[in-house]
Amino acid sequence: MSALGRFQDAFACALLANDPSSASGAAPRDLSALVRQPAFAVYRNTVHGGLIDAIVANHPAVERLVGDEWLRAAAAVFVRSHPPTHPTLADYGEGFDRFLAGFGPASAMPYLPLVARLDRAWTEAHAARDDPVVDPASMTALAPERLADALLVPHAASRWVRSDEHPIHALWTRSRDPDGGNDLADVAWRGEGVLVTRPIDAVRWIGIGPAHCAFLDACAAGRPLAEAAGGALDADGSTDLARLMADLLDAGAFARLSVAHGSAPVAPTTFP
Repeated sequence: MSALGRFQDAFACALLANDPSSASGAAPRDLSALVRQPAFAVYRNTVHGGLIDAIVANHPAVERLVGDEWLRAAAAVFVRSHPPTHPTLADYGEGFDRFLAGFGPASAMPYLPLVARLDRAWTEAHAARDDPVVDPASMTALAPERLADALLVPHAASRWVRSDEHPIHALWTRSRDPDGGNDLADVAWRGEGVLVTRPIDAVRWIGIGPAHCAFLDACAAGRPLAEAAGGALDADGSTDLARLMADLLDAGAFARLSVAHGSAPVAPTTFP
């Protein structure tokens, strides 16, 4: 690594370290002198503040549940060991859900990492590439035997999260609503799933069950529809497969329907 590269790495470490003087101890002499300057402390505080602001902005549902002060305190711990990897901060916070899962003060809120994961899913869906969306009519046009072997490819913006214990759809939906209340007393405490996607110009989401998640998992793994349907029924034997397919197609969960055995892919269409 060049001298400039070593200096840049050491500078970044000093910006995020609890003690910048100790972080720069093995760094070039000019950096050791730099971190002792009052202006460096101002710049360091500005960087920290910007990263914390990004975490708060990118996790509105988490903030609604825990409050601004709590989230900022947690974010301050997170940013010290998670420097940004992208020039813009619009998507900063990858891994914050995993951080919360091991963060002691969050242990009394086991649903919080899942809510953070959904906030992250919204950000990723918003920034995902523009994919076309499968037209439901292309499904009904296929003979049953060809449909069984076909592949449904998830939309680039599709993200899904499932909990066996926590009502994450209700918690996240209410917490994303700036006009909603914080009273969760009437929430039925049962496991829920959420599909987040962006079929056209706006992110949208729906509540889904374990069968939907199993079906989506199978499609993401490249399994044919017959296997995906079997996985859905294994997850919930009472599943109405026709209703499940309608839910996912109406939400714009898929970008492409490909017919197996060397046939040409069915052309996708824009979501209506």
